[in-house]
Amino acid sequence: MKLKNILIVVKDIEKSRVFYHDLFGIDLVLDNDGNMVLTEGLVLQDEKIWKNFLEKDILSKSNSCELYFEEQDIEGFIKKLESLYPDIEYVNRLMTHSWGQRVIRFYDLDGNLIEVGTPV
Repeated sequence: MKLKNILIVVKDIEKSRVFYHDLFGIDLVLDNDGNMVLTEGLVLQDEKIWKNFLEKDILSKSNSCELYFEEQDIEGFIKKLESLYPDIEYVNRLMTHSWGQRVIRFYDLDGNLIEVGTPV
Protein backbone atom coordinates (compact mmCIF):
# COMPACT_ATOMS: atom_id res chain seq x y z
CA MET A 1 0.00 0.00 0.00
CA LYS A 2 1.17 3.53 -0.74
CA LEU A 3 -0.01 6.89 0.60
CA LYS A 4 -0.88 8.95 -2.46
CA ASN A 5 -2.12 12.33 -1.24
CA ILE A 6 -2.88 14.58 1.69
CA LEU A 7 -6.16 16.50 1.29
CA ILE A 8 -6.91 19.79 3.01
CA VAL A 9 -10.17 21.69 2.94
CA VAL A 10 -10.16 25.30 1.73
CA LYS A 11 -12.75 28.06 1.32
CA ASP A 12 -11.31 29.65 -1.83
CA ILE A 13 -9.51 27.00 -3.84
CA GLU A 14 -7.86 29.43 -6.28
CA LYS A 15 -6.50 31.66 -3.50
CA SER A 16 -5.18 28.56 -1.76
CA ARG A 17 -3.54 27.29 -4.95
CA VAL A 18 -1.74 30.62 -5.33
CA PHE A 19 -0.74 30.57 -1.63
CA TYR A 20 0.89 27.14 -1.88
CA HIS A 21 2.52 27.98 -5.21
CA ASP A 22 3.93 31.33 -4.11
CA LEU A 23 5.27 30.15 -0.76
CA PHE A 24 6.30 26.56 -1.46
CA GLY A 25 6.61 26.27 -5.25
CA ILE A 26 3.85 23.65 -5.38
CA ASP A 27 2.27 23.46 -8.82
CA LEU A 28 -1.12 22.41 -10.14
CA VAL A 29 -1.29 18.89 -11.62
CA LEU A 30 -5.06 18.48 -12.08
CA ASP A 31 -8.04 20.82 -11.62
CA ASN A 32 -11.17 18.75 -11.18
CA ASP A 33 -13.87 21.32 -10.38
CA GLY A 34 -13.53 21.77 -6.63
CA ASN A 35 -10.59 19.41 -6.24
CA MET A 36 -7.07 20.43 -7.16
CA VAL A 37 -4.25 17.93 -7.14
CA LEU A 38 -0.93 19.68 -6.63
CA THR A 39 2.65 18.47 -6.77
CA GLU A 40 4.15 16.97 -3.61
CA GLY A 41 0.92 15.02 -3.03
CA LEU A 42 -1.13 17.93 -1.74
CA VAL A 43 -4.82 18.07 -2.68
CA LEU A 44 -7.06 21.08 -2.12
CA GLN A 45 -10.77 20.48 -1.84
CA ASP A 46 -13.48 23.11 -1.82
CA GLU A 47 -15.08 23.37 1.61
CA LYS A 48 -18.60 23.08 0.17
CA ILE A 49 -17.82 19.66 -1.34
CA TRP A 50 -16.21 18.35 1.84
CA LYS A 51 -18.97 19.70 4.08
CA ASN A 52 -21.65 18.17 1.84
CA PHE A 53 -19.85 14.83 1.83
CA LEU A 54 -19.36 14.70 5.60
CA GLU A 55 -22.56 16.47 6.59
CA LYS A 56 -20.60 18.11 9.42
CA ASP A 57 -19.10 21.52 10.05
CA ILE A 58 -15.47 22.16 9.16
CA LEU A 59 -13.27 23.07 12.15
CA SER A 60 -10.73 25.70 11.20
CA LYS A 61 -7.61 25.78 13.39
CA SER A 62 -8.39 22.36 14.83
CA ASN A 63 -4.65 21.95 15.55
CA SER A 64 -4.97 18.21 15.02
CA CYS A 65 -2.43 17.93 12.19
CA GLU A 66 0.06 20.04 10.27
CA LEU A 67 1.78 20.27 6.93
CA TYR A 68 5.53 20.13 7.47
CA PHE A 69 8.08 21.66 5.10
CA GLU A 70 11.85 21.95 5.34
CA GLU A 71 13.76 25.02 4.17
CA GLN A 72 17.50 25.61 4.42
CA ASP A 73 17.13 29.40 4.10
CA ILE A 74 14.47 29.91 6.75
CA GLU A 75 15.16 33.65 7.10
CA GLY A 76 14.60 34.08 3.35
CA PHE A 77 11.38 32.10 3.61
CA ILE A 78 10.15 34.28 6.48
CA LYS A 79 10.87 37.43 4.47
CA LYS A 80 8.86 36.01 1.56
CA LEU A 81 6.01 35.01 3.89
CA GLU A 82 5.91 38.45 5.53
CA SER A 83 6.06 40.19 2.16
CA LEU A 84 3.35 38.13 0.45
CA TYR A 85 1.09 37.52 3.46
CA PRO A 86 1.70 40.24 6.08
CA ASP A 87 -1.52 39.38 7.93
CA ILE A 88 -0.76 35.67 8.31
CA GLU A 89 -1.57 34.28 11.76
CA TYR A 90 1.42 32.78 13.55
CA VAL A 91 1.34 29.96 16.07
CA ASN A 92 4.97 30.70 16.85
CA ARG A 93 7.51 32.95 15.22
CA LEU A 94 10.98 31.64 14.50
CA MET A 95 12.22 29.55 17.41
CA THR A 96 14.96 27.01 18.02
CA HIS A 97 14.19 23.58 19.46
CA SER A 98 16.51 22.02 22.05
CA TRP A 99 17.97 19.80 19.30
CA GLY A 100 18.97 22.86 17.24
CA GLN A 101 16.27 22.85 14.56
CA ARG A 102 14.81 26.27 13.78
CA VAL A 103 11.07 26.34 13.05
CA ILE A 104 8.15 28.65 12.44
CA ARG A 105 4.46 27.70 12.61
CA PHE A 106 1.51 29.53 11.14
CA TYR A 107 -1.94 28.92 9.69
CA ASP A 108 -2.69 28.97 5.99
CA LEU A 109 -5.60 31.03 4.69
CA ASP A 110 -8.08 28.44 6.01
CA GLY A 111 -6.63 27.63 9.40
CA ASN A 112 -4.60 24.59 8.34
CA LEU A 113 -1.45 24.43 10.47
CA ILE A 114 1.90 24.68 8.69
CA GLU A 115 5.37 24.18 10.10
CA VAL A 116 8.51 25.19 8.24
CA GLY A 117 11.78 24.04 9.74
CA THR A 118 15.42 23.79 8.86
CA PRO A 119 16.55 20.32 7.80
CA VAL A 120 17.49 18.00 10.67
